[in-house]
Amino acid sequence: MNIEDIKVLKGPNRWSIKRTDLIQVTLDIQEYESLPSNQLEGFTERLFELIPSLYSHRCSEGRAGGFLQRMLDGTWMGHIMEHIALELQCLAGMECGFGRTRAEGRPGVYYVVFSYLFPKAGAFAAEAAVDLADRLARGLHFDLEPCLARLAQIGREERMGPSTQAIVDAATRRGIPWRRLDENSLVMLGHGIHQRRIRATMADSTSNIAVETVQDKHLAKKILMESYLPVPQGTVISNISGLEGAIAQLGYPVAIKPLDGNHGRGVSSHVVDLTSARKGFEKASSHSHEVIVEKHIRGEDYRLLVVGHKLVAAARRTPAHIIGNGRATVRELIVEQNSDPRRGKGHENFLTRIEADHQTLAILEENGLEMDSVLALGTRLLLKYTANLSTGGTSEDVTGLVHPQTKSMAERASRIVGLDICGIDLVALDIERPLGGGNGAIIEVNAAPGLRMHTHPTKGDARDVGKDVVDMLFPAGVPFRVPIVAVTGTNGKTSTVRLLAHMAQVAGKKAGCTTTEGIYIDGQCITEGDCSGPISAGTVLSDPLVDYAVLECARGGILRAGLGFDRSMVSILTNIAEDHLGLDGIEDVEALAIVKRTVLETTQPDGLAIINADDPIACRLAAGLGCGVGYFGMVASPLLSEHFSKGGAVAYIDQGWLTLGWNGILQKIAEVRKMPLTMGGKYDCMVQNCLAAALGARASGIPVGAIAVGLCTFNPDEKMNLGRMNTFQLGSNRIIVDYAHNSHGYRELAKYLSRVGPCRKTGIITGTGDRRDKDIAEIGSICAQIFDRLVLRTDRNCRGRKPKEIIELLLTGIRERDREMEVVIEIPETMAIGRALDSLEEGELVFISSDDSRATLEIVKNEILKRKSGYRKYGT
Repeated sequence: MNIEDIKVLKGPNRWSIKRTDLIQVTLDIQEYESLPSNQLEGFTERLFELIPSLYSHRCSEGRAGGFLQRMLDGTWMGHIMEHIALELQCLAGMECGFGRTRAEGRPGVYYVVFSYLFPKAGAFAAEAAVDLADRLARGLHFDLEPCLARLAQIGREERMGPSTQAIVDAATRRGIPWRRLDENSLVMLGHGIHQRRIRATMADSTSNIAVETVQDKHLAKKILMESYLPVPQGTVISNISGLEGAIAQLGYPVAIKPLDGNHGRGVSSHVVDLTSARKGFEKASSHSHEVIVEKHIRGEDYRLLVVGHKLVAAARRTPAHIIGNGRATVRELIVEQNSDPRRGKGHENFLTRIEADHQTLAILEENGLEMDSVLALGTRLLLKYTANLSTGGTSEDVTGLVHPQTKSMAERASRIVGLDICGIDLVALDIERPLGGGNGAIIEVNAAPGLRMHTHPTKGDARDVGKDVVDMLFPAGVPFRVPIVAVTGTNGKTSTVRLLAHMAQVAGKKAGCTTTEGIYIDGQCITEGDCSGPISAGTVLSDPLVDYAVLECARGGILRAGLGFDRSMVSILTNIAEDHLGLDGIEDVEALAIVKRTVLETTQPDGLAIINADDPIACRLAAGLGCGVGYFGMVASPLLSEHFSKGGAVAYIDQGWLTLGWNGILQKIAEVRKMPLTMGGKYDCMVQNCLAAALGARASGIPVGAIAVGLCTFNPDEKMNLGRMNTFQLGSNRIIVDYAHNSHGYRELAKYLSRVGPCRKTGIITGTGDRRDKDIAEIGSICAQIFDRLVLRTDRNCRGRKPKEIIELLLTGIRERDREMEVVIEIPETMAIGRALDSLEEGELVFISSDDSRATLEIVKNEILKRKSGYRKYGT
């Protein structure tokens, strides 16, 4: 078997709208195409012996053992690999359950699709599943344990920490979109201007001054003390010579800790003699230049979590410990503790494995014990000085036990230090009594507190503190999304997107849009190129200036990586026509329509999917959508009239006016002939783009006045609509640069050029190399009907074909239509344009099909400038 390609899909895609995180494998099963599972002797038995848990897979049978039955009856390797990839992830601690396998079109080639939690882990599972299935089918051994260990390691490396995950999960439950900005814990919640950012439990609202303040533990304690909050007495020393003086001042027992430490590192508590104090100083000074020596406070260790200056959770923390049974050694008891499935390395699980480090060995020495000592029955031995979960400690929820006065103190402390999210560590003999007065003190205040002791306590109720953080960042009623208008279709997407963005700007919005020519933020192009995919959509939605997004959603981006956003307020389908067929398993227009429908299906329930009523294939996609539907068309057809009579939204042309039907009211918006994009009302496809954009703007909250102004001020020039019917005058000659590149586009162009009046028409055309032979030839045939003269060229990137091959296919189509037509072949674009302009007749129109619009326009402007400055003949 051979994996031809692995794609990581994130966001709605051709396979699923709801299950958005999918691995898509293009798999050639080669000789196994003629060898289903029931013809591979012993294969099924070997597979289920190696992975018995596969029996739980229900498959299409809908019951446990369903997949086994399919294998016994005979199924193909693509389907088997799907199930193995899912189960490998589950066995490695990553629960995944969705999968499907479909024929790609070529014999023996399949799309194998399955869910993942982490992209790299999913891709590894795909490769491992193919290797495993192939080996077992050939009767070879496959070592499962190293495979699962590596897969689990990849998952640990990719997963977010428990605190970050708790916040992201809470955001997801509220429908707040999120995006991971790095490989660690930096996450953006929300879109555009409404976005907020977190890094673990620090938010963009967390004060840097406050963070620095609490990192200096002595300063933080001083500030709290000055506000009459109970804190232990202490002093700061910078060398061991000050240690004895500090102890003499405070008296034993003392605690010794780094001035700016965290996670309990370098802390020694309940120090009762000078020898231990010196060791404590050495340990603390290895983490900080200055060391705090403070009075040891008697009691139990508590963590109070304050979010938005409100106490939301409290936990009693117990250091890692073991309890003797009179038989097992210390080492064996630690192993027993670590066998708890809740314990893992670092922060990968709800509890952390207990490591027998220098701190543990020091405690054993203090108690006259060694790792191989047998601990007496019932003896409780602490293994760490501090109760941090990161060193193996446990937690018990005590939120409901905190005395109101202590709660108030904690909330006040958060305000005094200036932290909107903080963990307040305190020691108290009794948490149900007020703090202070012999009942403990606040030990320290922590920025970026961990949440897992509250979300997954060892004992007591779990607290959804991730929700508290999200609710602080996005209080009820505060928006977290910007309006998204998603535009798809075969032709007209870019013009529709740009016109919509222009209308939004007229309305005072800071619009961001993606197009095949670049990404635009508030009218400024921030990057050039084909930016109609999910990465570009993410760029727009991440820009803090953007309060309105218009996203071009091309076929390629959807197939390559998914949409890149979860839902839109409005979706627009301009049309569906033959283009890009024969690529990515899309062989006909019906299959292409299914891909385009992905965009419509992501429209939010109270949103609107806008469909071209003049396109029968597009209209068929309206059935079953879970949102409102609007239609646009050139005339008030029966479909539009009936839809409007039932309260639906429509747009059409009535007596030369663009008319909107909305909420049962018809309103004339602008005269078509005054809308520059329509070329005086003569270019039907641009009229349709205006209709779609106007209805999309209305559905996304743009005022009617701004729509009308936008329609009448949007020009088809290189500034507003780069590469779309950009027109230049050279004397009596007109030169048009446009992106027409498929049969549908050229047919629309033919209708327009038939209305511009009699004149000689020259076309400078090419074909796109990754299209089918017949598609390229058809362009030649259509152009032979439109133009009096043709100049053939090729793109800089011929997409897998040789220039000569593209020219020959164009010529085939041309000669089938007109064997006598004048045809000039000039492969470099500069020479092709120069040759055409050298032989212009009076009033001639030259049409130039562009691939790289900016480059083509630069050539055209240079050629015009040369001729206007006295240049006469190309090449002289």
